[in-house]
Amino acid sequence: MVDDDFSLQSFALTGKVVVITGGASGLGEYYTQAVTQVGADVMVVSSTEKNWDKIREFVQAQGRRLVLLKQDITQEGAADKVVETAMKEFGRIDVLINNAGMQRRHPLDEFPDEDWRAVIDLNLNALYYLSHAVAKVMIKQRSGKIINIGSMQSYRAGKYIFPYAASKHAVMGLTRAYADALAPYNVQVNGIAPGYIDTPMTKALQEDPVRSVEIRDHIPAGRWGQPSELKGAMVFLCSKASDYMTGVMIPVDGGYLLR
Repeated sequence: MVDDDFSLQSFALTGKVVVITGGASGLGEYYTQAVTQVGADVMVVSSTEKNWDKIREFVQAQGRRLVLLKQDITQEGAADKVVETAMKEFGRIDVLINNAGMQRRHPLDEFPDEDWRAVIDLNLNALYYLSHAVAKVMIKQRSGKIINIGSMQSYRAGKYIFPYAASKHAVMGLTRAYADALAPYNVQVNGIAPGYIDTPMTKALQEDPVRSVEIRDHIPAGRWGQPSELKGAMVFLCSKASDYMTGVMIPVDGGYLLR
């Protein structure tokens, strides 16, 4: 029997509103591109105005609406401000992409407490509070998607990046906990764990003559990923096509975790 409800439109986000943190630069820029290319309107939340002109030009070229909010999401009350702004501008929130994050690297005996706090505050605490605030909206709507950005360090040790590894393990746990709690309200909570992706932020690592070879040789695909290769997974998790999937973290890693 043919399911007449399934088509390419199952992946469309036409008429949907997506809120994304850190959505103007880095991998977040590609997530913003992806959802607008399939029809979504977007509110990008950034701590600075970096790359705003570029992302504005791209979204407008898709014929979609863009709201830009300058907000440090680690500040007290930030989650409520994000939700209030989105509801004022759009009247609903269909998807939240918790993308904003940072990494700090030091040897164990030199790791400063302030770096631990900074990473945990952004990667974990801000994600929790914003998800909590948005979940209240989605419960009332009886629909919604929350997409969390994990990492290879959601699964692995993360030598020298202790708070990052801890936060990304915790993001996996929060994804599952929120998925369980929100499933009765038709809200799905999933995540993407990017592998080693070719970006300006990983340039130094790629140019390391020892570590870059170790990483490439560990990847069954034999190469680093391109940022655009994360778009498909993001669109899928944001769309109707993934309505019966919840509590899952999808690695997009060229097979890195297989070895």
